[in-house]
Amino acid sequence: MSISRRDFGRLAVLTGGALAVTAGTAQAAPAATDWSKAVVDSTIARNPDPKSLGGWGYTQGLFLYGTYLVYQRLRTPSYLAYIKRWVDYSVDSKGHINDAFNSLDSMQAGNLLLILHRETGDARYRTAAQQIRNRFPGYPRTSDGAMWHSTSFTQQLWCDGLYMAQPFLANYGKQYNDGTYCFQEATHNLTTYFGHLTSSTGLLFHAYSADGKASWANKTTHTSPYYWARAVGWVALAHFDVLDALPAGDSRRAPLVKNVQQLVNAFVKYQDPATGRWFQVVDKGSDSQNWTETSASCMYTYAISRAVRAGYVPSSLSSAAQKGYQGVLQKVTLGSDGRTNIADICPGTAVTGSLSGYYSRPRTVNDQHGLGTFLLMNEELAKPL
Repeated sequence: MSISRRDFGRLAVLTGGALAVTAGTAQAAPAATDWSKAVVDSTIARNPDPKSLGGWGYTQGLFLYGTYLVYQRLRTPSYLAYIKRWVDYSVDSKGHINDAFNSLDSMQAGNLLLILHRETGDARYRTAAQQIRNRFPGYPRTSDGAMWHSTSFTQQLWCDGLYMAQPFLANYGKQYNDGTYCFQEATHNLTTYFGHLTSSTGLLFHAYSADGKASWANKTTHTSPYYWARAVGWVALAHFDVLDALPAGDSRRAPLVKNVQQLVNAFVKYQDPATGRWFQVVDKGSDSQNWTETSASCMYTYAISRAVRAGYVPSSLSSAAQKGYQGVLQKVTLGSDGRTNIADICPGTAVTGSLSGYYSRPRTVNDQHGLGTFLLMNEELAKPL
C-alpha cells in the first residue's frame, strides 16, 4: 500500500461503513484513514475502563502520552477524560502515588501529571509530580552522576532508562521554573549515558555496567554486546523531548544535537531496504533469525522526521522517514471487528548477552510499546515539513 502524507492528513471515520472489511479477514485500511484516531479508538474500545490497561507504568504512560498528542490535534474530550481516569486510579485525593520510584521505568508516566495539571488546574497532579521530582536527589548514581536503571540493577545504565526519567525531569523544570536542577540533571544523564554506550557504528549498546559485574558486560568496555533496536530508539526519543524543554540559547543543546545527528545517520544506514523497517538487532539484518520490529521502526521513523524538521540533518533524509512510515503501515491491519491491529511488537526486554535472547522474544500484536510509539510517529508524520 502507498499512503501519501497529504492523504494521511485527511480524516476518515472508522465506523458507519466507511471501511470495507470482510468478515473473518484482516485487510489494510484505505489511504484516507486517520491512523492515530483509529488506533486510539480501537484501544479504548478494547479497554473501556482504562484500569484494564494496567497500573502505573511506562508502557501505559507511553500509550496515553501518544493519546494526548492525538487529543491536541483533534480536541476529542473523551481522550483527555480517558487519560485522567487512568491517572486517577493511582493519584489519591491528596496527590500521593503509592510508589517508591526505585526504577526509572516508574517515572515515565509522570509526564501525564504535568499534562493534567496544565489541562485541569487540579493541584493534586502537581503534588504527585513533585513526589517524583523529589526522588531524584537521593536516587542512586554511578560515580560520574548517571542514574542507575533501577535500585535493583546496581551500577547499570540501560538505554531504555533515559526516556523513562529525563524528559519528565526536563519538562518539570520547564513547567515549574526548576530548570537549574532539572535541566542540568537531564542533559548530564543524556551525555553521560551516550558516552558510555556509543560505538563506531553510530548505534548504542543496550546497556553499560559501571562496575563490570553484570553477566553480559564486556570485561574491557563494560558494555553489553548487542544493539537492541528499541533500546536505541528510547535514547533518540529522550533527546528530542529534552531539547524541546531546553531554552533555545542553552549551551547544553549542542552536544545533544550532535548525538541526534549520529543516531539518525546510523538509522538511515541500517534501514532495511526491502521493508523500510529496522531489525530487532539493528546491525544483523542478514541473520535469518532476525526480524523487523515495529515499535523501534516507529521510533526511528519519528526520529528521522523530527531531525529533518529541526534542521539537524539534511532534508534529503526525509525519504528514509517516508519509507519507514510505509513499512510500519504494512504491519497495521483492520480486524473483522473494524479495529486496528499492529503486529510484530517486542514486549519488555531485559539486557542479554546472547543474540538468541533478542531473536526469541515474542512478536506480539497491540503491545502498548507499539501502540504508543505508533502514535508518536503518526502524529509527527501527519505534519507538513
